[in-house]
Amino acid sequence: MNVSQLRLVLETIRQNFNLSGVASNLYISQPGVSRQIKDLEDELGVELFERRGKRLIGLTSSGEVLVPVIDRILLDVRNLRQVADRFAIQDYGELRIGSTHTQARYVLPSVLQTFRQRFPKVRLILQQGTPTQIADWVASGEADVGVSTEALDRHRDLQAFPGREWRHCVIVPTGHPLTGRDTVSLAELASYPLVTYGEGFAGRCSIDAAFAAAELATDVMLTAIDADVIVTYVEAGFGVGIVADMAGDAAQRAGRLHRIDASHLFEANVSKVAVRRGAYLREFALELVAMLATEQSFDDIMAVLQRDLAPRVA
Repeated sequence: MNVSQLRLVLETIRQNFNLSGVASNLYISQPGVSRQIKDLEDELGVELFERRGKRLIGLTSSGEVLVPVIDRILLDVRNLRQVADRFAIQDYGELRIGSTHTQARYVLPSVLQTFRQRFPKVRLILQQGTPTQIADWVASGEADVGVSTEALDRHRDLQAFPGREWRHCVIVPTGHPLTGRDTVSLAELASYPLVTYGEGFAGRCSIDAAFAAAELATDVMLTAIDADVIVTYVEAGFGVGIVADMAGDAAQRAGRLHRIDASHLFEANVSKVAVRRGAYLREFALELVAMLATEQSFDDIMAVLQRDLAPRVA
């Protein structure tokens, strides 16, 4: 039994039991994947996967019980490396951050500048994705830290901490009837085509909830996951934009659009920073979490993580 075989099991589940996808993702042959899985099953004395001919179609009852154990073993392997690295080199290493575009573009730069001043030898890898992708990356160990408004606090394998509170604002191009206005009503917004985030992104649920509570129908002309894309299409005349306040501030400073306050229209949103429960984090990773989790101190964060697995978090 070896770590590579265990990784293949989890990757097979992530690829929805498609062995060609596993082979492609891990750069090994499909027959090699099948052989290693079968060797592992033979050594364990049980089948992990249900089969239909040569195809895998799901987990057996034994597989359902053993997969969490495999996940735990692989987490401990990652922890072992992290602990060794900490004793070997205190302030040198690699930190993988999963983030949405809005957080990566408007929140992380100032935080990471401060972080880099303190830990200049740490190499940063920024992975942008959807909130669900980010949660999965952190849970699987593909990212050390996740930053997003949605999804992170709903994943059972993650410990999420509240971060920056932010709100939406309205943006309109020069010459629009709302240009020059300091405020606007929901009814006025509902009378124009809208350009905003896709469902599941950047507080879109609070936008929809506000219009629904006011019993107002909306014409969402275009959605995107990237605030800069929304800004571009608002400039192009597709409609009135509803974006994160930091994106609207940047667009107005650049002279591209007019920003209108909407803090009275939509509920506040809170970004989250999350790590894998039970994962050993090096000091620089914990420091970044503390920088992003603005309502909690480093010691508070440590206390929470130690409750998950005290011997592995120091």
